[in-house]
Amino acid sequence: MKTDSPLSTRLHFQDADAFYECLLDAHRGLSREESELLNARLILLMANQLGDTAVLRACVAAAAKTVAAPG
Repeated sequence: MKTDSPLSTRLHFQDADAFYECLLDAHRGLSREESELLNARLILLMANQLGDTAVLRACVAAAAKTVAAPG
């Protein structure tokens, strides 16, 4: 089935658990503010590696759908 979305749903890395552990280790001992800053910097670095605005927008939209609005 053809889709207009540039977002791929195929798994692109073999060891998701190792990535998750790496992410947890990077956040260990950080304050909430430091953790949020780390996430922001990580997102910008990954986005720069990807370099495709359509895919980035699709990723933001997909992630936003999974987060409940505050309040």
